[in-house]
Amino acid sequence: MKNLFLSAAIVLGGLTSFASTSPITNSIVKVVSVSDEYTEIKLEELPAPIVESLKKAYPDAVITKAYKNEKSEYKLDVTVGDKVGNLFANADGTWIKK
Repeated sequence: MKNLFLSAAIVLGGLTSFASTSPITNSIVKVVSVSDEYTEIKLEELPAPIVESLKKAYPDAVITKAYKNEKSEYKLDVTVGDKVGNLFANADGTWIKK
């Protein structure tokens, strides 16, 4: 009888150790993009230093759209050959890395 209780205790103890659950953690990743609000402007409204800097740096570049924010920074949608990209510049034609 003692062996029966001992066997039952060992079996039940073994089952409970395998039944323990490990904590499950869910990690949620949020990507927050903080960007300045750019408003579209006409290409004619671009300052001359920006246009000159673009011609100097990228002679084959074509500006498709231009945008301006509150800090007088400009975002240019540019096409060079078959490549399309964005450039950022100050009003004086200095390029900005973003």
